[in-house]
Amino acid sequence: MASNVPALLATHQLRQREFLLLIARAMNSRLDLPSLLDLILRSAAQMVSCPSGMILLQPETAPLNPDVRLAPRFQAQALYNIAPETLPDFAPLLDVAALVALQEAAAAKKIDATPGPPMVDISSRVHAVEDRLGIELGQVVALPLLFENELLGVIYLFRSSYAFTQLDWQFLQVFADQAAVAVRNARLVTLLETERSRLLTILENSADGIMILDPDRRVVAVNQALATLVQMAPDDAVGRPCNAVLPLEQVTGYDLCQDEGYAGEFGPGSQHSEGEIVHPGERRIVAVTYTPLHNDDGALLNIIVNVQDITRFRAEEEMKSVFTSIISHELKTPVALIKGYAQTLARPDAAWDAETARQSLQIIEEEADRLEALINNLLDVSRIQASGLRLDFADVNLQALAARVVAAYRTQTDNHRIELDFPNPLPVIWGDEERLRQVLTNLLSNAIKYSPDGGLIRVGGWVQPVSGFVHTGPVESSPTGRRFVVLYVADQGVGIPTSELPHIFDRFYRVDSSLRRTTAGAGLGLYLARAIVEAHSGRIWASSEPGKGATFFIALPLDDQPEG
Repeated sequence: MASNVPALLATHQLRQREFLLLIARAMNSRLDLPSLLDLILRSAAQMVSCPSGMILLQPETAPLNPDVRLAPRFQAQALYNIAPETLPDFAPLLDVAALVALQEAAAAKKIDATPGPPMVDISSRVHAVEDRLGIELGQVVALPLLFENELLGVIYLFRSSYAFTQLDWQFLQVFADQAAVAVRNARLVTLLETERSRLLTILENSADGIMILDPDRRVVAVNQALATLVQMAPDDAVGRPCNAVLPLEQVTGYDLCQDEGYAGEFGPGSQHSEGEIVHPGERRIVAVTYTPLHNDDGALLNIIVNVQDITRFRAEEEMKSVFTSIISHELKTPVALIKGYAQTLARPDAAWDAETARQSLQIIEEEADRLEALINNLLDVSRIQASGLRLDFADVNLQALAARVVAAYRTQTDNHRIELDFPNPLPVIWGDEERLRQVLTNLLSNAIKYSPDGGLIRVGGWVQPVSGFVHTGPVESSPTGRRFVVLYVADQGVGIPTSELPHIFDRFYRVDSSLRRTTAGAGLGLYLARAIVEAHSGRIWASSEPGKGATFFIALPLDDQPEG
């Protein structure tokens, strides 16, 4: 019988080695950490016939620190035949202090006379667990999962039937070393996936367009912001040449996508350009930055393209330029007239009769009023941009207000007939009378200004029913139970081109017509009118047919009483 022991031992060793090889291959093929931990624990327990066990790891969010005392408490990540609800009873084995000696012993190579894992006396902690559970755990082995002297975790195996043999220790040591490598790899993959997911989230939620190119300038990926900008689905863009996805026009700077001399090389620095993306009915101005990504050998891996929509920025710049041009012209004209007439009246070598002096002083007064109106408009625009428009609310009789404004303007024109059109008396609304006077004054002034040949100007209004806006205004349903008072100012002047109607309420915008150069104005009146009406929770719009005049509508809520 004794002669068969070496043969049985050799057979057992061979089987364990085959089992260990199979498990090692399985561990190396799995990168999902929870699944890998279950495989490691189950395999270790089955390899040495242990009925139960557990694996402890540092939390995934914790850095892998060689000094376990600097790490957070270890956590049970895998259980084998241990009920999760009993984990609190295993606290003495989960405590970091229980693993410090294990870490130090492993680092110092304090190994028992028999080959195997570092032997550390944890019997007192095992007894504490047994007292909590009310059962005997028997012999406990703690396998440290070490990777380059970093303690990644510990495998606890419990066996009460018989003691661990020297062969058990040998195979468990090899197994623990391979398991540590597998755990380390799985955690690195998890970390890479987390970082990849984070980068994808940043990419997708970036307000700027981002495109990744390969060295041949073909699209590898685009984010949603760029896909929206170029009006192309992200999946449709992948694989296409860069110039098919980002076809720029009016380019200034270096346009990598259109460079016919590109030979797959890109310097270390970034390149910049600006251009236009043109679609039917839309033109967007973009700033593009090309940034190369090289490997350690200097070979080009990818090109990162950042595309920023600067249409609004350029529009603001253009608006500033227009503002400077218009304001300088509008300020110069009244100032020059005031100064010219004042110098003429002050000449010591001339004696002016009373009528000439009166006419000159009247022109000076009119130009001063014009200058004051322009300054007030600019101040109002500044207030709106800074903090909104403040209104002083009170009861307002719109019909009486319109009558007073019309009466004032009838004395200022000889070739216009201004009529009131109120079929029924208008109810009193809640609003700022002075600001609403400013709106009516502006609309009536424009009606006269853009009707150089005279004609009929009508100012009227009605109470709008709940069903919707009628006449030439937009047809849209009002919220249930809301009524509006609608005012209108209609002229028979030059009218407004249909293409310009959406822009007439913009700052500094003036309709492009033959009267533009001969009529005074800075393009602020309608902008202020819209701001005042919207501050009353109302709406303002216009309809027009070129050559047949324009009609402006104002709808103000009748039932609302906003707080002042």
